[in-house]
Amino acid sequence: MKPILQLYRGYANEQELIVMGHVLKREHNYDFEKRKLKNATSILKLFRIKTIKNFDVYLHYNGQVIHTKTLDDGYFKFCIPLEKETHFGWMPYEVSLKYGTETKICNGSFIRPHKGKLGIISDIDDTFLISHTNNFFRKLYILLFKNVNDRRVFKDVVAHYQALSSAGRTNTEEVNAFFYISSSEWNLYRFIRKFTRIHKLPKAVFLLKDIKRGITDFFMSGRGNHDHKFEKIKHVVEFYPTLKYVLMGDDSQHDPMLYERICKIFPVTVIAVYIRQTGSSPKKEVQKILQNLESLNVSVCYFKESSQAIEHSKSIGIIG
Repeated sequence: MKPILQLYRGYANEQELIVMGHVLKREHNYDFEKRKLKNATSILKLFRIKTIKNFDVYLHYNGQVIHTKTLDDGYFKFCIPLEKETHFGWMPYEVSLKYGTETKICNGSFIRPHKGKLGIISDIDDTFLISHTNNFFRKLYILLFKNVNDRRVFKDVVAHYQALSSAGRTNTEEVNAFFYISSSEWNLYRFIRKFTRIHKLPKAVFLLKDIKRGITDFFMSGRGNHDHKFEKIKHVVEFYPTLKYVLMGDDSQHDPMLYERICKIFPVTVIAVYIRQTGSSPKKEVQKILQNLESLNVSVCYFKESSQAIEHSKSIGIIG
């Protein structure tokens, strides 16, 4: 059986390029089925992925071929020093693998953000993608039986994200660094990527949770420990230390607590935190955290409607 190469969007700064992906034993294409039962079957197949450990992969970049091997879960990551990269924006890269006498090449893209001041880090579920994380059975039902075309974003969230993407930019070709960091697993990458394209959300780097390889894991999707989100956000902020960050999340899980930790560690770097209210009323513990952030000179917005978040961004001068 031919191995499958799955690439993700990478990112670079002045000194380093990071690109990553998985090597799979077989590909379970999510077919974006319209019929409910077929859609459910497609989603479940995504969690029956078989990966290949210790498999040779090759990054082709800047006239070099760099060799590494996959980790135990089939994941690979190239972190390589950059010596003369002078371009900005989205750029291509290639990764190949060998299977018998054949060589399979896949193309990916990475971003080296244009010089600027703003970086945006956003959660996915119930921050822009309506997922009903608070209701376990409803969340599962929607994931299984709602096709990607039937899934919805919150009203006005796209306008807000697009405004943040172009904030402070006079050249329409230039965009701010955007990251989607979530407790959703890599299994759902193609689904989430297609969803963001359908709704014209800013093109972003995805940093998701370790891949799952069993149906049992499906029922724990997006749940459990959220420390990986904290570590990934911390990594991004350290990777681009000169940017000022806007953190976007919701109150359905642990975003406020995670963002508070980030703000305490980077006291001059995070300028604004946005938390979407997912229930019928604000949560007192969230209000308390946000009051604490305000005492750290972080601008906060606890909102029900994205129109409120847009007005807040305008009021503090992030967007025009």
